Amino acid sequence: MAIMVILENSKEIIKEIKKSKKIFIMGHKDLDLDALGSSIGMALIAKHYNKECFIIIDDKNHEMGVSKILEEQEGCFNIIKSNEVDNNLYSHHKKNLLIVLDTSKSDLVQSSDVLGKITRKIIIDHHEYDDKSIKDGLLVIDNNVSSTCEMLTTLVEKLKIDLESYYATLLLSGIVLDTNNFTLKTNAETYYTAYYLACLGASTKKVQYLLKQDLKEYIERQKLFTDITIIDKIAVSKGTSYAKYRREDLAKVADILLFFNGVEASFVIGKLGDKVVGVSARSMGNYDINNILKEFNGGGDQYNGAARIEDDTVSKINQKLVKLLKEKNQEG
Repeated sequence: MAIMVILENSKEIIKEIKKSKKIFIMGHKDLDLDALGSSIGMALIAKHYNKECFIIIDDKNHEMGVSKILEEQEGCFNIIKSNEVDNNLYSHHKKNLLIVLDTSKSDLVQSSDVLGKITRKIIIDHHEYDDKSIKDGLLVIDNNVSSTCEMLTTLVEKLKIDLESYYATLLLSGIVLDTNNFTLKTNAETYYTAYYLACLGASTKKVQYLLKQDLKEYIERQKLFTDITIIDKIAVSKGTSYAKYRREDLAKVADILLFFNGVEASFVIGKLGDKVVGVSARSMGNYDINNILKEFNGGGDQYNGAARIEDDTVSKINQKLVKLLKEKNQEG
């Protein structure tokens, strides 16, 4: 069963939590609802065992749903920046525990420096493990699961933790986001997890509120549909050289492209910053986008993935991607 990886490791996870004095939780850069929802879920598990817990967030800008949650939960959790970790570490270093969620890649976490400061680690993720993943610690990786929020919900149910309806909603929002409203990477366990959260009082209305989009951002995002190349059922979209997008903007366009006839996979390229280009990719499951993303120092699995490239341009990344896809098509 897809959810068995987290269940098989549940005793070891709790053992590590119990023998810790301080627990530090960290998701990937550019937090989304899955990374934040699972981080809060893990913080609640730590609280259940009366552990002092800190959530590390270095991001300066947040997507709308993440901003809403952080505003609503201000003061409810110990949220710190990575440069504050040293001042909060327990004196006996072996009593500190770092839990990394929704990524296993050392270069994608909120702060790679923190990885070297805390020796005991647990990595819980639903993306594919590869040579760029964190090697030390308890690795709980299951790329058959829809989201890290699904994994955390399974753990919450196993531990019989009393979860308030608000937090059940946060976990559900992460699942809805990563499955694109239950259209991708969804199986019976995913639906059961959603059912379980609904029984705890999760609000689908609140989930949709968290997933609401800004109208101006939506209009800007539509421009990504004006320059699309189709290569054997693979859609490649690129933004202009001047427009900047958020990582989630690229991801949403990649999701939408899969709804068009004849499109089995999608890649969306756009500027994330002055010298940073992002690539977001999606697949219906029959095309391994991870192998392509590896060429850009990115990663993922057969359903979704991303890459972040520094000191390059949208045009050059697009040219390289199109060339790779055509070569793969010829090989096939």
